[in-house]
Amino acid sequence: MILLRRLLGDVLRRQRQRQGRTLREVSASARVSLGYLSEVERGQKEASSELLSAICDALDVRMSEVMREVSDELSLAELAAGDPVRPVLVEPVPVPSGGPERMPSLVPKTSAMDVVAA
Repeated sequence: MILLRRLLGDVLRRQRQRQGRTLREVSASARVSLGYLSEVERGQKEASSELLSAICDALDVRMSEVMREVSDELSLAELAAGDPVRPVLVEPVPVPSGGPERMPSLVPKTSAMDVVAA
């Protein structure tokens, strides 16, 4: 089973290490105990959205960037685990009365004058 808290912890740790910062520095900046931050990085504790925001602020990184990296890793982990790809349900597009030939064209109409002027 893939644990989101482990993936999130891995991403946060990498972000911190890329910056060459210590747990102590980030925990002080985020105003969270060093022990708790360590547990979050090791995937032992779930970070609340408030805590995650504080950690991201302390690392000067957007939460969306962290979550995007987590999402990418989750996709790779699912593929590695052999999770089947689930189809995306798409709403059917209604066809106007009169059939498909009456559908508006997505290609702008041009005339010979438009082509010559260009």
